[in-house]
Amino acid sequence: MNSGAGQSPRQRRIVDAHHHLWDLSKNYHPWLCDATPIPFRYGDYTAIRKNYLLADYLNDAQNYQIQGSVYVETEWDPLDDKGEALYFAEMRKVQRLPTVAVMHVRLDDLDAEEKLEFQSQFHFVRSIRHKPKAHANPGSNEPGGMENAQWRIGFDSLSRLDLRFDLQTPWWHMHEAHALASAYPETSIIINHSGLPADRSSAGLQQWKQAMQKVSECPNVSIKISGIGIPKSPWTIAANGWIVETLIELFGITRCMFASNFPVDKVCASFDEIYGGFEIIVASFTEQEKDMLFRSNANRIYDMGLE
Repeated sequence: MNSGAGQSPRQRRIVDAHHHLWDLSKNYHPWLCDATPIPFRYGDYTAIRKNYLLADYLNDAQNYQIQGSVYVETEWDPLDDKGEALYFAEMRKVQRLPTVAVMHVRLDDLDAEEKLEFQSQFHFVRSIRHKPKAHANPGSNEPGGMENAQWRIGFDSLSRLDLRFDLQTPWWHMHEAHALASAYPETSIIINHSGLPADRSSAGLQQWKQAMQKVSECPNVSIKISGIGIPKSPWTIAANGWIVETLIELFGITRCMFASNFPVDKVCASFDEIYGGFEIIVASFTEQEKDMLFRSNANRIYDMGLE
């Protein structure tokens, strides 16, 4: 990569490929509203069990120019499969951001196609996320949700409705993601949170890399470099730089997107710590390459239509 003068973070235009907003005074999110917290990969998440609105997000991101953003489903009330899209539609009447949305549909529901058709009616819905069933640790031979026949029936409807799929699953299920992407080459699959490289031991990282290398062979798969915080540890280049560099090497610069995962990743880092870290890790890249990672890839992959 060539080095250049570069832009300062305050000048950097960003399309944040993955963040959330929620209003707990109006809407029910079990994991945020119920008295008993759920097991969470970052540990204690009490700090984010409160409203997080656009003003809060823009305050966290104030040192960057947010040109556009991708709202990702927030584990909304499972008994209300239409409410989140309707909530987003109301938000977009009064605010510019987020630009587009990733909504939730349980793909293994018998009426998944009908639910997907409802979501596809909204001009802002670009993708669907349904976290497939996964086993807790690597090494199990049991297949996960991506192999389930009913789940595949739901997945089959996505390309017909011009919908992408946001895949959040641990790296030890990436062989299933490879099989899925190969079976549905017309469907764009976007891996969330870097394949969840939680095990930072040398052996764990090598296994993660092998799994990500396999799925990166599929040209219809792209990846969000996000969600790589470590519980009870600061977000540092020493901890995360190799992961960022490895993903860019495996997927190529045109299939990688930087994202904040705010406010979830606020549990372990500030917006400036995360994006400032990205800036330093790719400091030797050209400005065009940086722009692809920070902005234009997300714009293109999610068909956001930004200039």
